[in-house]
Amino acid sequence: MISKLRTRLFLALVGITFIIVLIASLLIIWQTNRHFMIYQMQMPSFHKYIVPLDLHLKTALIQSILLTMIGAMVLAIAVSFYMAKRMTRPIEDMTRVAKRIGHGDLHSRVAIQGNDELAKLATTLNQLASQLQTQEELRRNLTADVAHELRTPLATLKGHMEAFEDRIWEPTPERIHSCYEEIERLIGLVSDLEQLSFIESPELVLDLQVHSLSDIILQCVDRIHVECVQKGIEWNVRVEESIEVTIDRERIIQVFTNILANALKYTPPGGSIRIQVQEEEDTIVIQIADTGIGIPSEDIPYVFERFYRVDKSRSQQYRGAGIGLAICKKLVELHNGSIWITSEVGRGTHVFIRLLKYKKKIKIT
Repeated sequence: MISKLRTRLFLALVGITFIIVLIASLLIIWQTNRHFMIYQMQMPSFHKYIVPLDLHLKTALIQSILLTMIGAMVLAIAVSFYMAKRMTRPIEDMTRVAKRIGHGDLHSRVAIQGNDELAKLATTLNQLASQLQTQEELRRNLTADVAHELRTPLATLKGHMEAFEDRIWEPTPERIHSCYEEIERLIGLVSDLEQLSFIESPELVLDLQVHSLSDIILQCVDRIHVECVQKGIEWNVRVEESIEVTIDRERIIQVFTNILANALKYTPPGGSIRIQVQEEEDTIVIQIADTGIGIPSEDIPYVFERFYRVDKSRSQQYRGAGIGLAICKKLVELHNGSIWITSEVGRGTHVFIRLLKYKKKIKIT
């Protein structure tokens, strides 16, 4: 089926060619006839002897022009049809791919040829399809992960309630507390999901202001200082008071608190946590290092993915849904920064956060 765009383009090309050929042919016929008349006026005595030849030559010229015009139009129709088909084919291909994407076939892609505007449009459409495919995979994974995370505490609660109802267990304080822990786990999971959803939404607007980095880090350390003392964890903080950054204070505190809480959780008693800041030309790098259990190298690329936990067998010992680092990564990226991790099993983990440094404007007088 020929598309409407191809038909309109074909008719436009044929129409333009027809007008050009018609005007050119009329001009040639007019000029030919004009020159014959001039010739007759300039040589009237000689012309009367070759009148038949004159008429024959004029007729031959006019017929040749008309035949050339007809041939040019036939050629123009063929070329116009080919050009219209060639010019509209990429658009038709993109339309078909867009329809397939709209019907859920997110694996469809447009074949890119050349480096013109249509090729750029096809590249953009392919990128859009890739992003939609990624988002769809994340949505499916999120649904599966949430279902999995909810299933375990709900199954535990159901088992406890059935045991209480059938009088297999007595509702002792310990068993009631176990149910309370599972409920807290569900509440924490829902809260983390709400935070992640809000952070990834366009509604989030950062309250960027200039703050002292040392004040923020010390405030975060103070929040878990008591737990560190109880666990026997040693602190070592090295940060200059003069360093200032333009950040959303509450969001960055959330990032530091989450990372420090992880360091505290996975560092055994008697270990240490070190915080130091390195200044670069336009950025600063905050390093949070612990002497904890570490992360296997094959798991490091995935630690910032939602619901990812390094050791599934230890999930009961170290409570958490695997959303905290995903939230941290998103918040750091919203500040035009970056976050990465290096780790070694049995020796500890180093978390690096790069943020833009605040530069004071110097007034020139």
